This record gives sequence, C-alpha cells and structure tokens, in this order.
Amino acid sequence: MSKGWKWFFGSWSVLFLLFAYWQFNDPDPEWWVPLYLVASLTAGFAFFGKFNVNVLVILTFSYLIAAVFFWPDNILGWIGDEWQQKDLSMKTTAMEINREFFGLTTAAALFALEAIVGRRIRLSQLSDTNRSEA
Repeated sequence: MSKGWKWFFGSWSVLFLLFAYWQFNDPDPEWWVPLYLVASLTAGFAFFGKFNVNVLVILTFSYLIAAVFFWPDNILGWIGDEWQQKDLSMKTTAMEINREFFGLTTAAALFALEAIVGRRIRLSQLSDTNRSEA
C-alpha cells in the first residue's frame, strides 16, 4: 500500500476519533459514538494494512441504509444556516439530522475506499503468489 493511502486512512482514523469525542454532548451519544468509533477503528486497521473486505462491504451498505433515514430536506439551506451561525451548536433539529446524514455518508465512503484498496491489495498478493508458483 502506498504511503499516500496509509496517511489518508490514518488521518481519517484520527478525525473519526474526534467526531466520536464531539458526540458525547449529542442528544443521543449512545448511537453516534460507537458508529464513529467503528469508522475510526477500520481506518486505523487500514493504516496498518489490515482489511476485512467482507466486513467493510457490509458496513458500507449498513451506513448507507441508515443514512437514508436521515436524508436532509434542504441541503443548501442547511449549509447557509451553518455559515450564518458561525459555531457548531445545534440550533435546530434539521441541523442535527443533516449532520448525522453527512457523518454516515462520510463513514460509508471511507468504508468503500477501504474495501476497494483492501481488495486491490489482496488481488495483487494473489497474482504475485500465482506467478511465483508458476
């Protein structure tokens, strides 16, 4: 795995740890802290070159399905509200729902990238093994 991917996954691991920490003051941290910790954990494993592609695919689809339930009504309106507010406090329920949607989709995208990179590494290792046996 290239150093670029390694640092990419390492950075996301730290970011999702921060996201989990910030969820402690959320109205429902018992849901969001573990969800973000799972994303941090898988990114940490990816940083060390450990990929369980099957689990990552299941996590990708699970998080995407969960994101459907938090589908935002008005994304551009939410972005405008966030810019006007100039802080991270939750002023409306819509803001919280939009943030949860984007957190789930970001984690799902990360899982998908980890699965793709992990699969490429596995296929590369298999082709190298086949060449050495021939």
